Amino acid sequence: MSFCAVYTLVAMSCFIHGCCSSCPVLECWFLPENTRGGFAAAMKQERSLLHIRTDAHRPHREPLEQASSDIHPENVYLITDLSGSLCHPSLHPPRGSLRKPQCEINPFQPHPSTVRWAASLTDSALSPIHLGATWLSSAVRGLDTKLVLSSVMRAPTGTKEPNVVLSVSTKTISVQSRLREPVVLDCQFWVDSLWPLSDSGFAVEWRYQFRGSGRLVLAYDGKSDRLADAGEEGATMDFQSLHEKGNASLILQEAQVRHSGMYICTVYLPYLQAQVAVELEIVEPPSLSIYPSPLPLTVPGQVITVQCEASGYAPLSLELSWEFRGADGNARSLGSGGVTGHRQAGDGTYSQSTRLELDPTNLGGGGELSCIAAHPGGSRRAGVTFNLMGFSAPSMEDSMAMVGVALLLYGFLKLAFWNCTSSGSDGVKQQKKEK
Repeated sequence: MSFCAVYTLVAMSCFIHGCCSSCPVLECWFLPENTRGGFAAAMKQERSLLHIRTDAHRPHREPLEQASSDIHPENVYLITDLSGSLCHPSLHPPRGSLRKPQCEINPFQPHPSTVRWAASLTDSALSPIHLGATWLSSAVRGLDTKLVLSSVMRAPTGTKEPNVVLSVSTKTISVQSRLREPVVLDCQFWVDSLWPLSDSGFAVEWRYQFRGSGRLVLAYDGKSDRLADAGEEGATMDFQSLHEKGNASLILQEAQVRHSGMYICTVYLPYLQAQVAVELEIVEPPSLSIYPSPLPLTVPGQVITVQCEASGYAPLSLELSWEFRGADGNARSLGSGGVTGHRQAGDGTYSQSTRLELDPTNLGGGGELSCIAAHPGGSRRAGVTFNLMGFSAPSMEDSMAMVGVALLLYGFLKLAFWNCTSSGSDGVKQQKKEK
């Protein structure tokens, strides 16, 4: 191999190594008080900068070269993230962009977990000596809701150089699903293999919260390979992928309306934990029906009542309206009609109906009447045609009926004519006999 080829390969290797081992500076708010749970407001917060590298053997960039004058050097952190999660593109917008990711960093205190499915991780109840350090937790939300990341970091006492020990992330911050379809809520975790307790097991918990109430959906003790008995039916995980790749995603085999809400994925290590939240919304568009269908043939001045029912939809938000389209093709709104209240079925879906009193004479004759439902799951439309006698041609059924009436009338006239003719001829014959 020539010297030029070797030089090219070395240069490419150094370029790739340099690109992969560092990422742009991340602006963050430091909250001196421990406010676990994400992006809660705090009375006191300080601007900070996170300089991140993904290679522990490569030196950090000069930390103060990008620091603003209003950021104290004590709030500049040199973070080593071997997972590379903090270098995700959604966390680092282009230079000069006004849009920034949300980031908070807090003090963290390692402690044994109180939930029974993670109790086996700290059976000895003795804190290892290497827990004596400066611990921090971070919560980061990327742009365009592409990533939420929660990390636990350890820094040697007296330093500002923490290493990421545990990362939990999701790329499905907000999920929508149709009714009765399978749903996957993403949750991934990573553990630093150099951390002394990295082989001591883990536990995963999925919990549901909605309007102040909550329930346990699934809990798994990875050390004992055991599921909690209080889990929800139809909720599972890919346990092989969980152990091999840190894939803690929740699988709901059949989405129901009651599944709409917030899901919290928590990963437990010995004395450590991190969590992310995922919002799930079940969105099912309505089915529409119009009664009566078909509409009867009407005469001028006759008022008919038409009803439209929307059923089987979720969530509750729905707008019903009527529209008329005449023979000339022009559409005309008829308003919402008389709308009833919502009714809820046993499966959690809703139904609602609207009633319209229609005088076809005011519409200029026949045409098409449509019921329209506007819903977050998509708009739906159902239509029915009607005819007004004297304004438009009758339907095939009406034409056949009129032909039948005409034939019957013709038969009556024919019979009357025959009777009259017979009576006349009998009278002539009688007169001839008398003569």
